[in-house]
Amino acid sequence: MIDFDPSEEQALIVETVRQFAENEIRPLARACDESRSLPDKLLEQAHELGLVANGLPEAFGGGGERSAVTGCLIAEELAWGDLSIALGILCPSLLGFALSDSGSEEQKQAILPALAGSRFAPSSLALVEPRFASDAFRPWTVAQRDGDEYLLEGQKCQVPWLESDQPVLVIALEDDVLQGFLVPRDVAGLSVTSETNMGIRALPTVELDLASVRLPASSRLGGEAGADIRSLINRGRVGLSAMAIGVARAAFEVSRDYAKERETFGAPIATRQSIAFKLADMAIEIDAARLLIWEAAWLLDQGRDITREAVLAHGQARKVALQVADGAVQVFGGHGYIRDHLPELHLRNAAGFDSFEALTLV
Repeated sequence: MIDFDPSEEQALIVETVRQFAENEIRPLARACDESRSLPDKLLEQAHELGLVANGLPEAFGGGGERSAVTGCLIAEELAWGDLSIALGILCPSLLGFALSDSGSEEQKQAILPALAGSRFAPSSLALVEPRFASDAFRPWTVAQRDGDEYLLEGQKCQVPWLESDQPVLVIALEDDVLQGFLVPRDVAGLSVTSETNMGIRALPTVELDLASVRLPASSRLGGEAGADIRSLINRGRVGLSAMAIGVARAAFEVSRDYAKERETFGAPIATRQSIAFKLADMAIEIDAARLLIWEAAWLLDQGRDITREAVLAHGQARKVALQVADGAVQVFGGHGYIRDHLPELHLRNAAGFDSFEALTLV
């Protein structure tokens, strides 16, 4: 049976992250969106909490306490503070958890100690492609074996790109089999173009063009054994779903509080039936979607295949995030459209979940 009561340790983690999101992230959300940058000091502060490092193997300096359920609880609280900042804080998971699950011993030894170290070490994963109906399980980016090397060709977009010495994990098809490749950022044939997005503006993202990129065979995630990329994608979808609920919850709470304070004709607008029903529907949809996410995360922690559950949670959470964020703008009326209030920021961020893939892992 799924237990909906968090453990004592999980409750402490949630409370710690919630306070950090409220006191450190939320006050900077608007400034980061306007400046299109993430403050290094904030990323270092978050890293000191061990939100990713605690899930990395003890043998490489981590805490060895990986839990998808705990990861979802953390992701929701951070995204409640701000989605861009949350994605930046958790981006070390993109390489760290992928290597923990599927990396060769050599790859783990080369990269994991830095991700679990004393300084924030961002990493990146390239999955989405700049084409209509991009399919995570059937990318057009291909890898061809050439003796002791691989040749990569293709394009990727929505790739988080904070300054780092770590390679980017590129997902490609090798003989119709999904594989991951550790691509150095300065390798010949790799070109990087900055993106300008409607949402998550504080998180730098880029488009990658891989033109005859040559890599040693040891660059394939997992080495000769390869990797379970389907599981990686599922973990990414569950993590993103938790973030979508964090954004939805933030939009709901700010609109609920506004409705209680904003008065028309001598009474708060929260007493108007149309507003009250809209807020009630928001709360119901958020809680229902969260249960789908928790189920998928719990099954992950049991070692089960969650492809179906990940698709359901991801599809519902991204729909709820957009609906609730749009509803918050409506509750605010004209004020919801201007930058003096948060709903327009939540709406722009929520709109991205329809195309986001693997921007975080749990």
